[in-house]
Amino acid sequence: MTSVLVAYATKMGGTKDIATAIGAQLAGTGLNVTVRDANDVKALDGYDAVVIGSALYTGRWRGEAVAVLARQAEKGAATPVWLFQSGPCGGPVPDVTPAPKRVQQLAAAVGAAAPTTFGGRLEPATARGFVARRMAKGRLAGDFRDFDAIRAWADDIAATLAVPTPVTG
Repeated sequence: MTSVLVAYATKMGGTKDIATAIGAQLAGTGLNVTVRDANDVKALDGYDAVVIGSALYTGRWRGEAVAVLARQAEKGAATPVWLFQSGPCGGPVPDVTPAPKRVQQLAAAVGAAAPTTFGGRLEPATARGFVARRMAKGRLAGDFRDFDAIRAWADDIAATLAVPTPVTG
């Protein structure tokens, strides 16, 4: 059975929810999925594929997600890797949200496409830090995650990982 790690880095829980939805969708297709906080990912051995996601704040990924991606880059490009980022709030997600330069470099090293961007969540109840609490009271407040799009993205990953059933005759 194909084993997939979904590692995430979050500040206020929104990215964790996205990772959990991705994991559930992948598991629903028969894949063996582990969803884990990037802080808790010590080794990448034993996984046939890796999905790494990070909250995106002021154009930056969380350090713990970058560290997991860097560890994967040290292993080389033999394992398929998908990346996602969450964070744009206040309206529609831009078609192109560039990843930080370091993430772009590491993505190239592992043969991964640019991260897919999903909307974020910024709510007064979960906002941590002075700036986030202020922003959660303004026009950027709300939940901009599109779980249908998230599940569809996970389905695309599952389809890529599907092992064709041999035809006998």
